[in-house]
Amino acid sequence: MGKVKIKKKSTFIDMTAMSDVTVLLLTFFMLTSTFLQKEPVIVNTPASVSELKVPDQNSINILISPKGQVFLSIAGDADTTYSSENMRKELIVAVMNEYNKYHKSNPVKFTQAQVNAFGKVASFGYPIAKLGEFLDLDVAKQDETLDPNKNPLAGIPININQDLEHPNEFQIWMRALYNSSNGNLTEAIKTGAGISIKADKDTPYEIVNVVMDNLQTLKMNKFSLMTALKTEED
Repeated sequence: MGKVKIKKKSTFIDMTAMSDVTVLLLTFFMLTSTFLQKEPVIVNTPASVSELKVPDQNSINILISPKGQVFLSIAGDADTTYSSENMRKELIVAVMNEYNKYHKSNPVKFTQAQVNAFGKVASFGYPIAKLGEFLDLDVAKQDETLDPNKNPLAGIPININQDLEHPNEFQIWMRALYNSSNGNLTEAIKTGAGISIKADKDTPYEIVNVVMDNLQTLKMNKFSLMTALKTEED
């Protein structure tokens, strides 16, 4: 009896539909994801059970290194008028004007190129008098300059100060942010949603307290402390 030959069928699978779905998913995640901003130092926040998220718009992040250096980063509004970059450009001009009120004998002046460069800086913290020199550096040199392990000048100068007739530089920055033209940021600061403090778990409390004391002196009494979500291993 002759053998029955089974006709072989093609094993080709049309992957066009799967490719379309993959591209759509990739596009979706790219458009909806919030990218982490580059920070001058690595900070390991303490753990807690809080699941509240820090707003990614109209917010100020105060970063405190383990050694106590203070840096700032800001997130603007969804409206392109008050984007993060435009907010930083407005901020540096306001800070320059405010700083010069108290340093008339040695004022600072930023060029338009330096203002534009500051708009690109995600996190910042440097003495205002030397900020122009910092902004003239390329990005790689800026990152190195903001590294507190390599540069003792890194960080915004801050101390306990309740005399707002002679504000320290941290108070100048924060007051300029509060008085910005972005009303949504001002409202967020008032409600407490606009300011978060991110400190390392090994940062001495005395240093964190200096930052909180400055905020309270400015009547910014509502703010959040950023933590990592506690796990069963913690």
